[in-house]
Amino acid sequence: MFWPTIIAGLVLVLGGARSAQGQTPPSQAELSAYVGLHKAAAHGSVDEIRALLISRADPNMRDKAGRTPLHVAAFNSHYDAARALVAGGSNINALENDRYDVITIAAVKDDVRMVKLAIELGGNPAAITSRYDGTALIAAAHLGHDTVVQALIEAGAPLDHVNNLGWTALIEAVVLGDGGKRHVATAKALVAAGANKTLADRHGITALQHAQRRHYPAMVAVLE
Repeated sequence: MFWPTIIAGLVLVLGGARSAQGQTPPSQAELSAYVGLHKAAAHGSVDEIRALLISRADPNMRDKAGRTPLHVAAFNSHYDAARALVAGGSNINALENDRYDVITIAAVKDDVRMVKLAIELGGNPAAITSRYDGTALIAAAHLGHDTVVQALIEAGAPLDHVNNLGWTALIEAVVLGDGGKRHVATAKALVAAGANKTLADRHGITALQHAQRRHYPAMVAVLE
């Protein structure tokens, strides 16, 4: 009988954790202090990136948050800069301090172009990322980024990975979603791709049961 209260608390805590302690784009102060490849990546300066790489700048150097220049390019949606960095040796699958890679950064940003580019450049759509031991697909489903979800499905992202909260992408689309159009589209894409609707969370509650309890009729219709 306390389940709605528990879920509400989890949503509040998890939402705060992801925004405050999860993905952290470079602050204005950090951007202003950047030099070398980090500065060039932040500005999307492809010619400067190439010149610095020719002069043997480290393509995988880190800032204080563990971000490489490639992470910075992803946060700023600089596609050509990302290409140039990978061509110069940047690790497309590198994780920053909070364990986010380029694909997951782009998934949270709802940047489907960067998601597809990162995969094209060798990014792993099945990588385990974040302090929640999740995936880019789970992160995108949580936020209802349906076009990103579809791109990740097409790239072979694991549909039924369970994170350390005991949730799959489908469960997160319900529990952390708003029942709206994009979260419903997310659930539809996952179900159509073969996501297991019968998987339950640690309390034995399935995605359908969560949708019923939250009074999300459109989501219920997808999951029944």
